[in-house]
Amino acid sequence: MKQNRSSCLPIVTLASLSLLTSTAFAAGFALIEQSTSNMGSAYAGGSASAEDASTIYFNPAGMTELESAEAIFGLHIVQPSSRFSNQASSGPAGVPLGSNTGGNAGVTGFIPNVYYTRAVAPQLKFGLGINAPFGLSTEYKKNWIGRYHAIESHMQSLNINPSLAYSASNQLSLGAGISLQYLSVELTNAIDQAALCSGAGITPCAGVPTTNDGYAKVTGTSWGWGANLGLLYKFSDATRIGAAWRSSIKHELEGDAKFDNIDPVLKGAGFFVNTDASAKVDLPATVSISGYHQVDTRWAVMGDITWTQWSSFEELRIKYDSGTQGDTVQDESWEDTSRYSVGVHYRQSDQMLLRAGVAYDETPIPDSEHRTPRIPGNNRTWLAFGLNYRVSQQLSFDLGYAHLFVNNTKISDTNRLGATLDGEYKAGIDIISGQVKWAY
Repeated sequence: MKQNRSSCLPIVTLASLSLLTSTAFAAGFALIEQSTSNMGSAYAGGSASAEDASTIYFNPAGMTELESAEAIFGLHIVQPSSRFSNQASSGPAGVPLGSNTGGNAGVTGFIPNVYYTRAVAPQLKFGLGINAPFGLSTEYKKNWIGRYHAIESHMQSLNINPSLAYSASNQLSLGAGISLQYLSVELTNAIDQAALCSGAGITPCAGVPTTNDGYAKVTGTSWGWGANLGLLYKFSDATRIGAAWRSSIKHELEGDAKFDNIDPVLKGAGFFVNTDASAKVDLPATVSISGYHQVDTRWAVMGDITWTQWSSFEELRIKYDSGTQGDTVQDESWEDTSRYSVGVHYRQSDQMLLRAGVAYDETPIPDSEHRTPRIPGNNRTWLAFGLNYRVSQQLSFDLGYAHLFVNNTKISDTNRLGATLDGEYKAGIDIISGQVKWAY
């Protein structure tokens, strides 16, 4: 019996913690929703527009374009819809998994951001940004078809980003900052105990009921740090370009793995032991290039290309402290992506500025076999609108709305025990955003 138990440990580990798949740490896509003013134009011109203190995140060099000290408080409300349609899902050896397709997996998210900037010398500006650049939240019904792949996935981040901007000349500005980043993850899935026993050939498993699911929950937290650089060059008062870089941030998540409703037979054999767990994850670097041009007193146009180095996410290795569970290694094979956007501003009056923009956002997931229900993402097209209303020289408000059209998404995810989630997702995302700015 000891020999059988040892030989099936990799299968036990991967089955119980299949929640830690590639998408679990992909931040639910990086959250670009870091500014209401930029969202109105679909984040076109993000590193060149330098409209307000939110430039701290997109390009710190843009702080030199601000005439006064500023404080900004913003909130984005994200309402995703993501529904699975089953096609050929099955359990191990073709066993049916029921008909529950999980409902709407999308969970309303709230993304806050705060920015502050002021001059500290004639050519030097200081800024501080606090935001959440990575996040994830999906939830399915507990008995849905894909429960052995995922039930709940939650990820939260906090990024503290002090920065400086220096006016090197009338045309050139440079910026730099550091990021202190906190990451928290909570993931759950069901465990097909009968299939595990059948595949592993464990003698005590003869008494395990075939309808008895166990449940796994993994949590982890980490602090990491990174850097960002920016450049802004003005060809004239009407035309400027910006370039910005954000480094990868390395996280060493530490937490625990806990199991519930585990059959006494398996517990007695030493399986599914609550234990500490850890994982190393590199969140991707990004590079952005933007342009901004003021056509006349009313119209301005802008554009942006942002590249994200998702190819750094090759595998996820989970380590356990119990001494009875080997490492879990999950192939990821994500690909680098690009995001393209164009936008326009129209000055309707001295008090009101109108914005609009479109964008095309690529997914890093290479194919249906690497896609999981934690983030069933695909390529997306943005359509965004927004406005700025200036109440006084000191006080102004920004509002924004965007709808994201997500391509229909094929998934064909098979876990190590042979359970296959095969079907298609239909999804869409609505975002409402608001911010208040105080300049003094």
